[in-house]
Amino acid sequence: MTPRCGLVAVLGAPNAGKSTLVNALVGQKVAIVSPKAQTTRARLMGIAIEGEAQILLVDTPGIFSPNRRLDRAMVRAAWEGAEDADRVVLVIDAAAKVGARVEDMLHGVEERAEPKILVLNKVDIAKKDDLLVLAARLSERLRPEAVFMISATTGDGVPELKAQLAADMPEGPWHFPEDQLTDVTDRMVAAELTREQLYHQLHAELPYASAVATEKWEDRKDGSTVIHQQIMVERDSQKAIVVGKGGARLKAIGQAARAEISEHLGRKVHLFLHVKVNPRWGEDRGLYEDIGLDWAD
Repeated sequence: MTPRCGLVAVLGAPNAGKSTLVNALVGQKVAIVSPKAQTTRARLMGIAIEGEAQILLVDTPGIFSPNRRLDRAMVRAAWEGAEDADRVVLVIDAAAKVGARVEDMLHGVEERAEPKILVLNKVDIAKKDDLLVLAARLSERLRPEAVFMISATTGDGVPELKAQLAADMPEGPWHFPEDQLTDVTDRMVAAELTREQLYHQLHAELPYASAVATEKWEDRKDGSTVIHQQIMVERDSQKAIVVGKGGARLKAIGQAARAEISEHLGRKVHLFLHVKVNPRWGEDRGLYEDIGLDWAD
């Protein structure tokens, strides 16, 4: 059979389930997942294989109305992720109301010519009658090439979507080795996995304004890796939340992150975390490069 390879941009409003869907299509975790909105910040590529097709999935930041520089960089990254895509997968949270953020995204999608597939996610918790009405309304508005009702969490409907994407990919050689699951560097993945633990353990307490950067990386002769990371927050009160009483919370975050990073790298990891207060970390050009975003004016 002839090999196929193409680019699929996964678009959606914050918390639509894009990262969960990318992980489900790849068959392994390549993007961090959190109940906190706007978790994905940069364009992260997951690489899925289906038969003779290699599907390059770009998990984009959620599209919303940007205010800060970081917000503008994230939204620009999302739209740029769709520009050269062979298919755009538009993910809608079928269990939530179509609010202002979703409307902003839908308006932008309507103006674009890329071939679209509409995915209604979280059907396992959506009301059936509301789901059918939403599907009919969005289909009429967007004119997608196909509509899928799925649950990225349970996997329901994901194989059918994956098969459709594989069939849609253009003929051509694969761009990556068969065993490669993502194009993201290990340094970036390590920082993302630590940030994921911040959200998991502190999502109700820690505001969105935090970031993680990998400062130092040393591969030792004994096969282990030493990683130093800096967690940046905007205020002293946020630092106190991250550190916790007697450093207990930071220790728990570090232990969980180290386990995730070690599993990703397949070797022992020594992880050292430091929390820094910087009210203007969102204006640090170097940080944007570390987290895979372009500087936004």
